[in-house]
Amino acid sequence: MKILVVEDEAMLREGLVDLLEGAGHEVISTADGLLAEQAATAEPFDLILLDLCLPGLSGIEVCRRVKKVRPAQPILMLTAKGSEDDKVSGLEAGADDYVTKPFGPRELLARIGSIYRRLEASPVSAEDLSADGCLLHLGRCEIERDGEAQALTAREVGILRWLHRHRNRAVSRAELLENVWGSRGDLQTRTVDMTIAKLRQKIERDAAKPRIVITVTGVGYAWGDC
Repeated sequence: MKILVVEDEAMLREGLVDLLEGAGHEVISTADGLLAEQAATAEPFDLILLDLCLPGLSGIEVCRRVKKVRPAQPILMLTAKGSEDDKVSGLEAGADDYVTKPFGPRELLARIGSIYRRLEASPVSAEDLSADGCLLHLGRCEIERDGEAQALTAREVGILRWLHRHRNRAVSRAELLENVWGSRGDLQTRTVDMTIAKLRQKIERDAAKPRIVITVTGVGYAWGDC
């Protein structure tokens, strides 16, 4: 994998580079948030390992900007020990997973391997669906309604894929967190609801009366029978 390491603590950054190169990965590193954004938007990486506290631009803002340009870019956040707010903020900004400092080499490599396996299990190939007059081009991270196209984020595509794959039943928020975000299902966050609200603004005729991604009271969400 080609990995971008963004960490301002020199010893930790050098240790991460040594660890990842020793595991056979190609590694580019930087200590600055602005430089990280420039690198990540100039070329795709298989993974970005991103610290939250950075000079120039915070890790959260780097994540937001990179995901806006490259919605499918995998990002693994490095968060402070015991900081639930950092974890939630990272996920809401679009991070695919997080690892809490201090962490061991085996844990980090396991998290990277987990992200890689999820990507392998959900290849970005052409996949077109049609629902309630909306064309969903999931492979291209794009939808089309009434002749107008809009980009989808990787997270929104993941939600649509998972709901359509399990369209015969309701899916809980915890299940979406675990399988789309790759996070613990018991994490206290409204990020699933917020992401679906934004998704509905793009795909539904009337976001207040959704027909594609519907709410199942007391359970979570389901693919609509439309």
